[in-house]
Amino acid sequence: MMRRTLENRNAQTKQLQTAVSNVEKHFGELCQIFAAYVRKTARLRDKADLLVNEINAYAATETPHLKLGLMNFADEFAKLQDYRQAEVERLEAKVVEPLKTYGTIVKMKRDDLKATLTARNREAKQLTQLERTRQRNPSDRHVIVSFEFGSLKKCLRNKTTM
Repeated sequence: MMRRTLENRNAQTKQLQTAVSNVEKHFGELCQIFAAYVRKTARLRDKADLLVNEINAYAATETPHLKLGLMNFADEFAKLQDYRQAEVERLEAKVVEPLKTYGTIVKMKRDDLKATLTARNREAKQLTQLERTRQRNPSDRHVIVSFEFGSLKKCLRNKTTM
């Protein structure tokens, strides 16, 4: 019975460790890729702004009809870049920033998992010591009870300091 419980705990711990590692790995990758995508989109917007400026400069040297056409084209192209700017800002705010917060969350979960594993290992060690004490002195209830009570006090003291 006790062995099955320990095996279940080990399986759950293994699943939690795998889940935390997967989130850490994949969310980190996603965050980096999205950030690179946002940077490239922003650079594309910057290049388009340069293009708009150059079209306006060229339009200033042309005939009135061509000038009007080029300026209208440059104006529409600049409006498209405003949409691209809005895209960059939305991606940064709604995708990249939330993904960044997962780094902190994963670190906290990893620390929680580590503390839980430490407590579980301590408990397993105490149970092993109790079993050894029971095997050595099966009739001496006083030693066993005092050992169990001492272990319980240690556990309670450790839990209150955590």
